[in-house]
Amino acid sequence: MSQENILKVENLVMHFGGIKALNDVTFDIKRGSVSALIGPNGAGKTTVFNCLTGFYKATGGKIVLSAAGKETSIIKVLGEPFQVSDFFSPIAFFGRLKYKMFGGSHLVNRAGLSRTFQNIRLFKEMSVVENLLVAQHMRVNRSLISGILNTKAYQKSEEEALERVFYWLGVVDLVDSANRLAGELSYGQQRRLEIARAMCTNPEIVCLDEPAAGLNPSETEALTKMIRVLRDEHNTTVLLIEHDMGMVMDISDYIVVLDHGEVIAKGGPDDIKNNPKVIAAYLGAEEDEEVTL
Repeated sequence: MSQENILKVENLVMHFGGIKALNDVTFDIKRGSVSALIGPNGAGKTTVFNCLTGFYKATGGKIVLSAAGKETSIIKVLGEPFQVSDFFSPIAFFGRLKYKMFGGSHLVNRAGLSRTFQNIRLFKEMSVVENLLVAQHMRVNRSLISGILNTKAYQKSEEEALERVFYWLGVVDLVDSANRLAGELSYGQQRRLEIARAMCTNPEIVCLDEPAAGLNPSETEALTKMIRVLRDEHNTTVLLIEHDMGMVMDISDYIVVLDHGEVIAKGGPDDIKNNPKVIAAYLGAEEDEEVTL
């Protein structure tokens, strides 16, 4: 694990009207690590993910991603509210209009970050292969003329995309299901397919939102091994939200604990499981009571 930060989150704030979902959230993620974001239900974990990945425009704070060979300020990428000066600058105007209409997740993905979702969001009426091909729309040759003329460059781009599909199907053990509809797969297979789809975008950091939810113990063990493969063999930094504390403590290099939208603890697994604030948040005990996690 490198000592270099791939992701810095500083004083992140997110308001929904009068509700403060996140308040001064600050943490760093090291390159090459497996890190976990944990906390009770409603603590703000998925809200953090949505801010990191462009689905929400944070109310305040700073998010810096050091990936794809450059440092990117996510907050800056997603743009500021419309200003009077924008109407005199076509580039600024249409850039912010595009974000308002389509969100900023594609911009964040281009910068080197991808994600999965707590509720599976596959194209269930498309095949497994088609789901992974769609994920590569930013990488393949998208020239209309090349497509119409079926040029060699276009053919090569399609071949590379298909090779990438079957490579990741091999990693997640779904090659035999390549031509099945995604909606026909078992729940555990759909979870693995979502991870493969995220990895087809060639991210440097992948955010997994409750990847073990609904999995049985053997599936969770296989998922744990897969996450280690992503880190060790593909140099991918992993940030996950997870409620399976056994998995979290087993796999994580670093853990951030949220409660009511605030960071209450940060550190390694041993530090977290013995932290009285964490114990109180999970078990509802007073901090001065002697309880164990």
